Amino acid sequence: MATGAAAAGLAVAAGAVSVAGPWDGGLRTAEREQAAAADAERDRTEAERVADTLPVAAPVLAPVDGAGAPAVSPDALAATLAPLLESAALGPEPAGAVIDLSTGEPLWTREERSGRTPASTVKVAVAAAALHALGPDHRLATTAVWDEEEERVVLVGGGDPTLSDEDLRALAREAAAELAGREIRTARVAYDLSLYPREQLHPIGVNDNIALITPLQVNEGRTDGSAHGPAPRADDPAAEAAGAFAAHLAGAGLRVEDRPRRADAPEDADRLATQRSAPMSTLVEDMLTYSDNDLAEAIGRATALASGEEADFRGVGRALTGQLRELGLPLDGVRFADASGLDRQGRTTAALLTRALAAAADPARPELRAVLTGLPVAGFSGTLADRYEDSAGTGLVRAKTGTLTGVNTLAGTAVTPDGRPLAFAFLASDTSDGTAAARALDDAASALAACACR
Repeated sequence: MATGAAAAGLAVAAGAVSVAGPWDGGLRTAEREQAAAADAERDRTEAERVADTLPVAAPVLAPVDGAGAPAVSPDALAATLAPLLESAALGPEPAGAVIDLSTGEPLWTREERSGRTPASTVKVAVAAAALHALGPDHRLATTAVWDEEEERVVLVGGGDPTLSDEDLRALAREAAAELAGREIRTARVAYDLSLYPREQLHPIGVNDNIALITPLQVNEGRTDGSAHGPAPRADDPAAEAAGAFAAHLAGAGLRVEDRPRRADAPEDADRLATQRSAPMSTLVEDMLTYSDNDLAEAIGRATALASGEEADFRGVGRALTGQLRELGLPLDGVRFADASGLDRQGRTTAALLTRALAAAADPARPELRAVLTGLPVAGFSGTLADRYEDSAGTGLVRAKTGTLTGVNTLAGTAVTPDGRPLAFAFLASDTSDGTAAARALDDAASALAACACR
């Protein structure tokens, strides 16, 4: 069984110290080598970027089999977790699961197939589904085409929320040079949003946590120059992107007439230039490390399109369900309301989250590796950078956080002192103190990293 062999790709050398940081020992080297040299810096995985800055105290995730480490006793583990998960901070009945990644066997469960509001831990499942559907090397393409009949350049949105202003500038320069070669000096500009059936407003509305969902936007519609975290967003990200593109065309020597208008590109339009995103593996890592909601919704829609579904909330839900079913993951009690976890109507189980992590650890599924390498490292990176202070889990716990008012969740991996790799998921609802709940979840995960549990 797939999860039974999982540890060969995930086990951690206990206490190992390396300047390489807590990452996967180069298992994704082949993927990186396939990237074009011009994209080398952008293509560096989040794992590599963070690893360059980690102190030498961070343990290395090594490609060794944890099956040789002493087995974990389920009874001892239950005795360790019980007082921690019975904390009042975690609400009336938190759900959870812990599995041994060396064997795929469950070690501890509590309501593991009970559907709970996942908050952002749903991104673990989204990552697995996307990588299965698209592959780690897939890139999102923004294109510029020539509509000869209307004498206009059409900027076609490709669903890439990471598109930067510099990307647009490069795209405009290439398009302008191509037009100059055709002796076209004047043109109008339009922008095509037909990749999605419509621009979509998340049920929580446009706010600092998510922009209007559109296939064309620059830097997730952020207006403050930030790269991660909450930020004010543009009212119309697509129109602003088109305006910036038109300005760059003008800067590249093309005379641009009128303001950009929204219009679909003809099917037979000539392609002038293409700008591609980083590989899907990198996008997934960034989504998980920083809990990026805009990127999650974009990845969800790319998964929907690859699955033959419409790129809207319902299509995303159907696509995620179908892809995870193909992976053989448990879906009882699961409902995808969105890809970001901001919608409280979504339901995920501890069983799904732990089994998705096990699938990513399976050496037979290297395409899923970014599900693991994207997890924040306790005390070092992403949404866990400011957690696990003076904790046994620092550097040994890698986990996706989930936080909504009254909801606190955590799902990831931990390594016992004997080097046994574990996957865990803890889902708490009806919490009254988010800070206390997060600390309680961190304590539970840290206990896994500190527990010999023989």
